[in-house]
This record gives sequence, C-alpha cells and structure tokens, in this order.
Amino acid sequence: MATPLQHDPAVTPHSTAPEPVAEEPKGSKRPIILVILALALLVGGYFGWQRYQFSLAHEETDDAQVEGDVYPIIPRVSGPVLDVKVADNQRVKKGDVLVTVDAADYQQRVNAAEAALAAARANVVAARAGVGTAQANVSSARAAIGVSAATRARLEKDLKRSKFLRQQDIIPQSEYDAVQASLSSTSAQRATAEQQVLVAQQQVAAAQQQIAVAEAVVKQRQADLENAQLQLSYATITAPVDGVVSRKNVQPGQNIGPGQQLMGLVASGNTWVIANFKETQLENMRVGQPVTIEVDAYPNEEFAGEVQSLSAATGARFALLPPDNASGNFVKVVQRIPIKITLTKTDPEHPLRAGMSVRAIVKVK
Repeated sequence: MATPLQHDPAVTPHSTAPEPVAEEPKGSKRPIILVILALALLVGGYFGWQRYQFSLAHEETDDAQVEGDVYPIIPRVSGPVLDVKVADNQRVKKGDVLVTVDAADYQQRVNAAEAALAAARANVVAARAGVGTAQANVSSARAAIGVSAATRARLEKDLKRSKFLRQQDIIPQSEYDAVQASLSSTSAQRATAEQQVLVAQQQVAAAQQQIAVAEAVVKQRQADLENAQLQLSYATITAPVDGVVSRKNVQPGQNIGPGQQLMGLVASGNTWVIANFKETQLENMRVGQPVTIEVDAYPNEEFAGEVQSLSAATGARFALLPPDNASGNFVKVVQRIPIKITLTKTDPEHPLRAGMSVRAIVKVK
C-alpha cells in the first residue's frame, strides 16, 4: 500500500500568502488643500483689493446710451408729392434733394408778384413825371408874374405920360381911361399869376408824395415777390446736413402739408453719450474728466471720451409729470443726473449709432 506524499509548506512553489501593504499616514492631503485655499484667498483678495481701489477712483453706470442729432424732415408748403429721391438708410449730403412737391401753384404766384412789381415801378415813373410837370407849371406861373410886372411898369409910365397929355388936352379922355384900365388889368393878372405859383408849388409837393407812395408800393410788391419765390423754393425739400435717411413715410402722389414729418435724417459723424449717474456718484465728478465707454454692440472694443457737461436738473424734472414730493406719501428715491460725454476718438470700423446701449466709466480721481 503506497504511502501518501506530504508537501512541505516551506518548499511549495506557489505561495498564496498576501504581501504586506504600506499604509499612507492620515492627513497627508490636507496641506495641499490648505495651500490651494490660501492661493485662492490671496488671488481673490488681490482682485478684490484691485476692484476696491478701482471703485474709489472711478464711477460707472450702464444706464447710458449713444445720442445723435436727428433732424425731422418737415415740409413748409402743401401739395402733392411729385418725386421722392431717397430710400431708407441711404446716405445723403447737405443740399441733396429729398422730396419734390408740385410747384405749379407757387410758380403762378411768383408770376403774379412779378407783374404787380412791374406795375408798381411804372407808377413810380409816372409819379416822377408828375413832379416834373408840376415844377414846369411853377416855372410858367413865375414867368407870367415877370411878364405882368414888366407890363405894369410900362403901363405906369404910359399912364404918367397920358396924364400929362390929358392935362394939356392933347389926348382924349377915352385914351387916358384905356391906359388906366390896362394898368388895373395887369395888376389883376399879376395876382392871378402869384396864385398859380402857389397852386403849382402845392402840386409839386403832392407829386413828390405820390413818388413816396409809389416807392412804398414797390417795396411791398418786392416783398411779395420774394415771399412767393421763397414759397416756390420750399417745394424742393433738401437735406439740411450730411446724414442717413431713416423712417421714410412719404410716397409719390401723396398729398402733404406743413408740419407733417416725412422722414428723419440722422446726422453722421456727430454722436455723444448721455449717461445717467446716480446723484450719490457726482461728488467728485467734474467737466473734462476722462471716460471709458464700453458699447454692448462691440464687446471687445473700448472708446475714449470725456465729461463735457452735467445737467442742471435731474431727469425726473423734465418728465411730462414731474414728481411733487409735497403731495401724498413721500418715498425717497435716488435720482439720476444726465451727464453728456463727448468722444475724443472715433473708430470708423465701429460706428456708433444713436440709441445704442453703453457702459460709461468716469475716472474721478
């Protein structure tokens, strides 16, 4: 009978006993976490300190927008529209024709005013001719006075001789009476001529007044003509400045009238920023301080500007119904003051358009 073999555990080729594993000491990761937390606190504190220092030297608001000159295009005369020369968002130059209105009625008024002016000028010429005639009448009457004076002198001598001859009974009484009657008639003619001189002088004064009246009428007719020409010029509506056409609401054939807005013209190259700062932010704000402008439309761009002026009143003061704190219950509300900021440098590749939202940061220290 075979005896079973016994294996010595010491010489077993494959041992299954587990190897001892070194245990890490507890709390070995804690210093790394503390270092990370410390670095985070330092970085956060640094940026927080920087932000605090920045806030001490700057005031900022996002209640701000780009503003620009918007010119309403409003006709001064009424009539049907013949042609509209522009379209929405079209750039125009100062003096470019935007809209033309039918000018037939206004041209007729110009023609009538020109005719009235010509008639008034003719009346001036006639009045001046009347002065010449009246002055000629004065000269004629004065000449008649001279003739009658000479005749009177001659007749006085004749009467003196006739009287002597009559006393000598050389001439008949009838001849003496005839010379005496002629002298009396000459005296009457002289008086008549003197009256004619006065009448002629009055006629000269009246004619001169007629010239003044006629010249005044000429001025009135000239003013009427200029007014008619001005109304005629209004039939052609032109651009007041360089800009971009916006909100066009006029078409050919439409009947327009004074006061009706046809379109808007946004002036190009003239924009600024209105920033509404809280009243508690204005303590150190002054005109001329530099401003950094961040535009929502261009998040990666910054624009430079400066404070041009501070409004003399809060925005609420210009409201349609300004608040009256003396009536009702009072609730204190921090007011905002509009600040005008001008751009010191523009970027043609990033144009600013009226109404854009921006963030304004003013360096106050």
